[in-house]
Amino acid sequence: MAKHGKRYNSAVKLVDTRKQYRLNEAVELLKKLPKSKFDETLELDFNLGVDPKQSDQMVRGTVALPHGSGKKVRVAVFAKGEAAQAAKDAGADFVGYEDLVKKCQEGWTDFDVAVATTEAMQEVRKLGKVLGPRGLMPNPKTGTVTDDTAKAVKEVKAGRVEFKMDKAGNLHIAFGKVSFETKAIEENAKSIIGAVLHAKPASSKGHFI
Repeated sequence: MAKHGKRYNSAVKLVDTRKQYRLNEAVELLKKLPKSKFDETLELDFNLGVDPKQSDQMVRGTVALPHGSGKKVRVAVFAKGEAAQAAKDAGADFVGYEDLVKKCQEGWTDFDVAVATTEAMQEVRKLGKVLGPRGLMPNPKTGTVTDDTAKAVKEVKAGRVEFKMDKAGNLHIAFGKVSFETKAIEENAKSIIGAVLHAKPASSKGHFI
């Protein structure tokens, strides 16, 4: 039988496993749990009633968290000319074109979100095997393939997060830190729940979440 530490055992005593907690009750409970030595990340997990094998039932999208995620997001932008300069001015961490593509081809992926102009995607598509498995490939549906690089960088930095269903039909979305105010945690969570409901495929039948 697995042995657990004092913090885990203290936390378990506060949770009623037979109860379905409302969002506000769950957040209040989070605040009462024993604290860790670091600012823990909060995550919402969804089990979706879709068939992940069907391409028309893929669930993905973006959501702007009103209070940010609490995470410093590193943004890489594939662009040149005015779009590259605009990305730099907006606070992008890495900006480049052929040089950045080459760096990624060599295995470098030390960033959290990639943005690319429509022109740059001609080269960025070559990085499918590198960026794809890590969920870093720019996509028009998530607003990361755009010629308005400044807007994309600012939105990502401000707290816009992407979500994409895994192969088992689940979503895992980080939405803040334990240190956030109770109201901020609730509002971030509600924003994500609303975005996921909005992303329901038209071909999905029955219970979605």
